[in-house]
This record gives sequence, C-alpha cells and structure tokens, in this order.
Amino acid sequence: MISHPLEIDYWNSSARIVGIDEAGRGPIAGPLVVAGVVFDKGYRNEEIDDSKKLSEKKRERLFEQIIEDAKAYEILVVCEQTIDALNIYRATQVAMEQIAKDLKGDLVLTDAMPLRNYDGSFVAVVKGDQKSLSIAAASILAKVTRDHWMFKLDAMHEEYGFKKHKGYPTKQHIENLSRYGVLDIHRKSYGPVKKQLEIKLF
Repeated sequence: MISHPLEIDYWNSSARIVGIDEAGRGPIAGPLVVAGVVFDKGYRNEEIDDSKKLSEKKRERLFEQIIEDAKAYEILVVCEQTIDALNIYRATQVAMEQIAKDLKGDLVLTDAMPLRNYDGSFVAVVKGDQKSLSIAAASILAKVTRDHWMFKLDAMHEEYGFKKHKGYPTKQHIENLSRYGVLDIHRKSYGPVKKQLEIKLF
C-alpha cells in the first residue's frame, strides 16, 4: 500500500496529474509496454501498489478497477524492432513522451525517467511506483498488458516457455534460445541474443 501518494503534494496546484510507468525493459524477448493513468483529483485506492509487489490475481483484478476508475489512460506497446533501433532507454523515453503529450496533464510523474522532448511540467520520481498512486496504477496496466502479450507468444512458441519467464533471460530461456534459435520477437541488440546470432554465423 502506498501510505502517502505523491499526488497529495501536487493536487492543490495541479488538477490533472498523469502517472507513467513501463514493463519489460529487462527481457530479451517480447515488447516493452508503457502506460499512463489520470485519476480524478483526490482519488484513493489503498490496494494499488507497485505491480511487482502484487500477486498476479490481484494485478488482474486491479487492472479492471483502474480502467474503470481512471479519468483517462493510455497503453503503448513498443515492438522489439523499435527497441533494437533506438535502444531500450530511448524507446522507453519516447513512449513516455508520447503518452505525456496525449494525456495532456498539468503535471506528469514518471518512474525515474526524464522527458527530454516534452515541453510540459514533469517530475522524474525515483522509485515512483512506490510513491505515486498514478505511477503504481500505470505499472499495473503495463505489467498486465505485457503478461497477456507473452501468454499469446507462449501459445505460438510453446517450446520457449514464455508463459513462465515472460521473455527474461532465465537459465531456461537461454537454453531454449540455444536449442531452438532466435525468433523475430527476440531483441537482437541484447547480449544473449546477439551472442546466439554470432554463434550461428560461425
């Protein structure tokens, strides 16, 4: 539970606050998902917390609650090719900048990401998903959306085990990458995938 949402400190001066977070910066396969959420001024929900602290069942339930309660929200799915072209940091930043522009907040709160091409007011909050209700809600939207995406990829490529590891470089995933090869959904700029492609060349 977020005991003192950062929004309380800002709502007096900023009526419309946008919280933005992402899921999927670390995996070597699958997309990056970035989400933004706007709640009505004074909104409270003591169950909303950093998505990493919640069970899958609770995230799924809160996902529906956030969609229902939010004044506005947006979810962007960033493909693997864009991640490879821009690098993961810049791909995350560009998606967050797009959401900030689309949701038109008086103040944007991000989880530690500066928005270099956004002209409005923003605060890059370190550990924002543990301090801000809106950022935490965005983290839930992003995480659940990405997990659902990985479940679909698992159904298409069952031998890789995406449902279990969600594309992260676990021992099982690395072994399966070596055994079955690199897919289009693997991020070619990431070390383990790049290494596998170099081995194939030889």
